[in-house]
Amino acid sequence: MEKYYLGFDLGGTKSAVILGRDAGGPIEILKREAIPTFQGNRSPLETIECLCKIGEAFLLEKNIQLQSTGASCGGPLDEEKGLILSPPNLPGYDEIPIKRILEDRFQVPSFLENDANACALCEWRFGAGQGTKNMIFLTFGTGMGAGLILNGSLYRGSSGMAGEVGHIRLSKGGSFGYGKEGSFEGFCSGNGIKEMARRMYKEREEGSLEEQDKGITDFTVKNLASLVKGGSPFARSVFDRSAYYLGRGLALLIDILNPECIVIGSIYERCEALFKEKVEAVIREECFTESVNLCKIEKSKLSDNIGDYAALSVAMEVQGFGAVPSGTRKKNKDYLNKY
Repeated sequence: MEKYYLGFDLGGTKSAVILGRDAGGPIEILKREAIPTFQGNRSPLETIECLCKIGEAFLLEKNIQLQSTGASCGGPLDEEKGLILSPPNLPGYDEIPIKRILEDRFQVPSFLENDANACALCEWRFGAGQGTKNMIFLTFGTGMGAGLILNGSLYRGSSGMAGEVGHIRLSKGGSFGYGKEGSFEGFCSGNGIKEMARRMYKEREEGSLEEQDKGITDFTVKNLASLVKGGSPFARSVFDRSAYYLGRGLALLIDILNPECIVIGSIYERCEALFKEKVEAVIREECFTESVNLCKIEKSKLSDNIGDYAALSVAMEVQGFGAVPSGTRKKNKDYLNKY
């Protein structure tokens, strides 16, 4: 039996609506449309209204029954109540009742999940973590967060804060992440690597730089990776330091949680060759042999499509609800005034 789901991927720059079909194998993305999250004076509720209209148009075009909807969004969130609670990348999204809005609009169950947890779900269902019982997903993007699949289910913790691994302090000094010097995020995230590289460069300006490295002003990961390909010793040293602390962070997770697989997205997925050898050397030095021999370190398999699959995975998270025919959905509901 085919089942259809709508996913809503709410991001700091763009937000997307995705229509997916589950026919018993890998989920198939049938339709997708993205809009700017912030445009002009449009409010958060007006943005959600635009996304709902797109979702309705998808359903009407395909004339299908919808099983459920899911929203993937950066935290903090209250997943149980379905509230978006002022994420730093979504200014103005203060206590937005996204679950209630979507359920009223589409008249099917709706679910909300932290984006790192949602990515863990989709890599576990469809990507590099398929077939595992215990898996960790690390975002390694602008920031560093984790989603935990433990004993075959998503683990949120007592207050929904499980997986905030970027907050772990790995060193007394180093660049900042989560407002904490020497944190996992400070060494292993886009923002953290940029700050770390800037610090390292300043420390070496007094004459220890190779001639080809003098005058660097762009410390983004993208530029540093390009410089490594050009033979830059400085850029190589930045990735080596990040890889060392990535290995330290992974070693902690492996020893504590004993996973079968750790899947790493974004920067690691794009730059695996710059990290892999040093990361593996560090974890073999730090971890229990039995644990590290069991655990595979994999780059994200879903790559640029992970946000789409993540939102659909949230919609699929709770099964057992009957689908509602598309013709029975509430139409033209003025919920903007209600919330």
